Amino acid sequence: MAAGKHKKKLFIGILISLFFMALAFRKVDFGQMWTSLKTANYLYFLPVIAIVFLSHLLRAFRWRYLLDPIRRLDTSSLFSSIIIGYAANVVTPAHLGEVLRSYVLSKKRELPMSAILATVVMERIIDVFSLLSLMVVAIFIHPFPEWVVRSGYIMFAATLGLLFLLVLLKNSQSSTRMFLGLVRRILPDRIAHQVDIITGRFISGFGPLRKWHDYITVTFLSMAIWVCYGLVFQLSLYAFGFVEAFRLGWYVSLILLVITCIAVVVPSSPGYVGPYHYLCQITLAMFAVPPGPALSYATVVHAASFFPVLLVGLALANYEGMSLYRNSVDKPLSGNVPEVV
Repeated sequence: MAAGKHKKKLFIGILISLFFMALAFRKVDFGQMWTSLKTANYLYFLPVIAIVFLSHLLRAFRWRYLLDPIRRLDTSSLFSSIIIGYAANVVTPAHLGEVLRSYVLSKKRELPMSAILATVVMERIIDVFSLLSLMVVAIFIHPFPEWVVRSGYIMFAATLGLLFLLVLLKNSQSSTRMFLGLVRRILPDRIAHQVDIITGRFISGFGPLRKWHDYITVTFLSMAIWVCYGLVFQLSLYAFGFVEAFRLGWYVSLILLVITCIAVVVPSSPGYVGPYHYLCQITLAMFAVPPGPALSYATVVHAASFFPVLLVGLALANYEGMSLYRNSVDKPLSGNVPEVV
């Protein structure tokens, strides 16, 4: 039943990809697209790939601080789990890789998966607020289309609502127990007991950082991660010669970062194929870049950002003794899940 549900999500994700790719290709001059691909300086993508992995390493450092209230973990285990999770996101829809990386870490370090998932949720909340901060900065530099601003409002409202709910669950223990009491009446005793345990462990994952200066460190690491993302776009603009040809300012990479991240924040297609390409294309169109070269740019940047991570993730998954696609789509992993032990 679970496998069928995941396959349904995958099918829907593929349809989303096809829809947005159709939008991206509808006005493309294939001659221009091919010329752009041939004339690009691919040496720029060596540092681009290095920066992509650096951003994931910085994520591992930041995740360690978020996990500190549970247990201090080694950065190598966190980095490995992140790469496996991001690799799974390339082949699965709806951010299922986030669940997989939480499970990999729980398996390696014998921690409750639900508590680890709570830190991943906090990580995503930090990312969304960072993205919205960048959007506010970018609005003063270049006006966004109305639909981007509306998307920002929606993300802000949803993230603020989720954060409020998590704080309520953490601080209002009596309300949480009352809610769980209602759940116990509906569900069989064994399942209700498991829900009680999982909920308790999930809430325990939301804890304050150990020291006051850890908040500064997490903020600095978050800024560094987004600087890496911006550098990926900026170096790629130089690789395709767009900076000189279209006289693009430094802020274009910031606009690209903000708009394309909408495709990443919202769960959609496997590897964000389609939405990422289309959003990148329409963003460059704001600066007079033709559809063909813009789609070439989007395709190469996407490939440089995702496929090296996929290859390394497959290698790490094999080292951990798992099949990445099967374990992330059909079932979490073979064997017993630590959460219910």
